[in-house]
Amino acid sequence: MEQGGFIKKLPQSEVIDLRKIITVEEQQVSSLTLVQRPNLAMTLLSLDKGSSIGGHSSPGDAMVNILSGLARITIADKEYNVQAGESIILPANIPHALYAAEAFQMLLIVVKPDKKEVKLGEKGSRA
Repeated sequence: MEQGGFIKKLPQSEVIDLRKIITVEEQQVSSLTLVQRPNLAMTLLSLDKGSSIGGHSSPGDAMVNILSGLARITIADKEYNVQAGESIILPANIPHALYAAEAFQMLLIVVKPDKKEVKLGEKGSRA
């Protein structure tokens, strides 16, 4: 199992089942960071049934890919049931929360603006 490259903690050049990389632990929220950069994060997470990640927001868009189970995801004031094989985008700067209606595993990808993009946006909004 060769590891390395830009995506850490996963083997390269081999077929993998992400559900076997991070297991659901009883009454726990577990995470494994695969990539952490200023403008990109990739994290595997698992939540046991009844667990939650409370309301928060992120400066970047977040793509939640449900690998197993069922998540109830709230974006602003709207709830979505997202099950294995489905994905949803959580827009930047909008409050969201996750609740494990069933135990679930997910791959989270967060893309944030580059610092240059933020500065350009700030300058553009003042003009």
